[in-house]
Amino acid sequence: MQYRNMRIAYLIAIVITILLGLFSRKWSIQLPSFVTQNAGDMLWAMMVYFGFRLLLVRKSTLPAILLSFLFSFGIEFSQLYQEDWINQIRGTTLGALILGKGFLAEDLVRYTVGIIVASVLDKVTLKFTLRN
Repeated sequence: MQYRNMRIAYLIAIVITILLGLFSRKWSIQLPSFVTQNAGDMLWAMMVYFGFRLLLVRKSTLPAILLSFLFSFGIEFSQLYQEDWINQIRGTTLGALILGKGFLAEDLVRYTVGIIVASVLDKVTLKFTLRN
């Protein structure tokens, strides 16, 4: 598969993941509580992974996995820092979606699951599309 086509595929994966995340929040009342509690963070980490794959399309999946963990965990641990200026950013919709609001250890588990799910989907998809 050409790198251009792979970039398009990762961009589509990012858009789909964002839409699923937004839908999981909008219709959370109709979803099982387990999905409502965990889907958003898991999908956020999947989007981060697909973003790194988009940027590093010529590399193996390992750098994207490692960078996704560093980025996601870094954002989560940054939530331990509570100053007015960053809390004002976190108080906006976009700021809250990107930076979160407060540290939760269980989010690290959700990010881990999201990155693993995304990387497995990626590997399986690559295996089937590159078999030609």
